[in-house]
Amino acid sequence: MTVQVRGIYATALTELFRDDPGVVQASDPIRERFDAEFPPEQADAVVSTTDDRQGVGVVGDEETVAQVADDLQSLGRDALAWADPTPRGAVFAGEVVDTRRSGAVVDLGDGAQGFLPYSNSPERVDDGDRLRVQVTEPTPPWGDDRTVLDATMRVQGSLATLVRGGTAATNGPALADILPTDPRQGWGARWDAASDDADLDALSDALETLNERAATVDDALASGAEPADGDAPDPAAVAPHRYLTDEATTWVWFGRESRFALDEVRREVTTTMPGHHRTKAGTNSASGAVDLVEALVDDEDVDTGESDFPFAAVARQFGPQAGDTVDIAHGKPDGRLFTLGEAAVDSVEADGTVTLRREMTPGGQYDGLGVDRQAGDVAITKVTEGRWWYPTTYEGAEGERRGTYVNVCTPVEVFPGQVRYVDLHVDVVKHADGTVERVDDDELDDAVEAGHVSEALAEKARNVAASLVHGLGGSES
Repeated sequence: MTVQVRGIYATALTELFRDDPGVVQASDPIRERFDAEFPPEQADAVVSTTDDRQGVGVVGDEETVAQVADDLQSLGRDALAWADPTPRGAVFAGEVVDTRRSGAVVDLGDGAQGFLPYSNSPERVDDGDRLRVQVTEPTPPWGDDRTVLDATMRVQGSLATLVRGGTAATNGPALADILPTDPRQGWGARWDAASDDADLDALSDALETLNERAATVDDALASGAEPADGDAPDPAAVAPHRYLTDEATTWVWFGRESRFALDEVRREVTTTMPGHHRTKAGTNSASGAVDLVEALVDDEDVDTGESDFPFAAVARQFGPQAGDTVDIAHGKPDGRLFTLGEAAVDSVEADGTVTLRREMTPGGQYDGLGVDRQAGDVAITKVTEGRWWYPTTYEGAEGERRGTYVNVCTPVEVFPGQVRYVDLHVDVVKHADGTVERVDDDELDDAVEAGHVSEALAEKARNVAASLVHGLGGSES
């Protein structure tokens, strides 16, 4: 097994996977940092930082993806992983359910949808059309974007891609002309830039692997449960329908505990400031500032304790500060992400405590409190960087306390424009009359049974809830 690693976690993950499963096609900065050569061979899986820098996507051979995901989850209790039901390379018969300015929304079945840009289809598509599509760009479950689809079939690798119905590339590596293996009939090769550094054996092995996968695609599209004249089921007859899953895709979200674990791994290789990955995950400008700081100091000048994460300096430079607004990004253990709303920042303390204020709209009730939302109500939320819980107190227009709801969650991270965590279901509420109640233990139990929350993480959540009940003056039944 081998992996290719890219993005802000690359140094730590290269160190983590260097011996097992093994790293190939490392970037120039990584080769320089490790003072080592990494073979320019085809990778069995690719590990790439997500666009929002909150985690990584792992795409490739099913066995390799599973091992990598397991290794990443072992970094910390708040490293959560989800297998994508629409992995890269999967082929579907889909039905167009909506058309937009730039493309069509396609129903793939089992609640999954994808987006087909008009530029990715040779024919015009309209509502109700049924057609064969392939996943080319899967997206993490916590994001807002839909999986990107294409009507052209392909098998993607880290050195080359085969395109069904495509022609031979004219800009491939010089050795491509003398390879003992040709692209499968009916497929054209598109070589990646990394192929220029690969030797004849690596290129030949990569092409043979892609040819085998291309044959699997051809077979899947030439036969089916209800063949007609040797063809796979017509999309018009079976959509939504899955023809083939060619690769596995798993998304891993890193929480604060996991990011500090990655810091420790990275520190074995090079100078790493406290909160390196935590800071880099915030903004591009913060990421650049981290690189500058580490380039100007020596290892002995960096205090490596987690408690010395310079929250005040990071917040002062990049935010948030009093007067700003942030979103409260409320993650769920099944991978979904909800925004609880935009909150005004009232204050930011040096210890990482940020006080947020939201004006509530009337109607309905506050979860767990059984109190009606009324005009003029405000929610005062206090989040503290790294804490496994945070309280929200609801007040009426005259300042009367209507109750407090304490969320138990993965360690809170306060980014410049967003407070982020994953809710762990079990929570504690304190009613206006002083009664303390622990709620939603059953939901946490269900999440454990579903495989969304590990036993270790669930135990931490239960212990936190028990401590909160005691701290608020209640008693465990």
